[in-house]
Amino acid sequence: MQGTGRHPYRRRQLGAVVVVALVVGLAVVAVRSVVDRPPAPAVPGSTLSGGTGPGSTVPASTASDGTVLGSTVPASTAPPTTAAAPVTSTTPTTGPGTLPQTATLPSPASSEFQAEMAALWGGVQTGSATPAEVAFFPAGAYVQLKSIGGARTDFEHRLLYDFGLDLRAAHAVVGVDGDPASATLVSVDVPMQYAHWVTPGVCDNSIGYFEVPNARVVYDAGGTTRSFGIASMISWRGQWYVVHLGAVLRTTPSQGVVDDPGTGPGAPAYSSTC
Repeated sequence: MQGTGRHPYRRRQLGAVVVVALVVGLAVVAVRSVVDRPPAPAVPGSTLSGGTGPGSTVPASTASDGTVLGSTVPASTAPPTTAAAPVTSTTPTTGPGTLPQTATLPSPASSEFQAEMAALWGGVQTGSATPAEVAFFPAGAYVQLKSIGGARTDFEHRLLYDFGLDLRAAHAVVGVDGDPASATLVSVDVPMQYAHWVTPGVCDNSIGYFEVPNARVVYDAGGTTRSFGIASMISWRGQWYVVHLGAVLRTTPSQGVVDDPGTGPGAPAYSSTC
């Protein structure tokens, strides 16, 4: 009876050992599963998608411009993800109007001038200043040239405005049976014998330039040669630009002018304009 009474106690001890071993085994398995589990994938739009301890990094992501973000930023200091701010370019605008004047006499035979006149003709055919603006005196150059206040406003609300009016007036004249697209540009006759240097101080100008009056735009309309004038072109850095197409001075505001239109190539005449 004494020996038989010890057997239940030993069975209880053995059962306790088995339970303890089972609990320890399950704990090891649980720890191992946490250690071996791969990190969760980054969630788009989350504040941070990596560790949060010191020295940890934010998983790399790619911005819309291709820039790699968050590859070396400590997560403990990384700011929340926000929408990218618009990027403002700091590259200065380049163009002839941003550069200083030179005393170079332009040549109407240059490829640049021929391209300008093709653009001018495009403005005549469409009746719009937009395609022809490359042939017009640059705004930046006008601001440099003029010694008046509000030069840019004067450029936009007077010179460029009048240029558009004159292009629309020429648009209504060229072509056959009211069709400007039927006319084709033949040449632009620039009377270089009349080109002259305008000194600083004349006509409210602080910088000198060359001016040439009364060039002729020669075109073909249904087999007939016709032409009209360019009232004034002036130079900037060795290039001719239209500054007054229909008229230097106009008697009727807000009305386009066609300078001396007629049959044939016409004959440029001298005038002492600015």
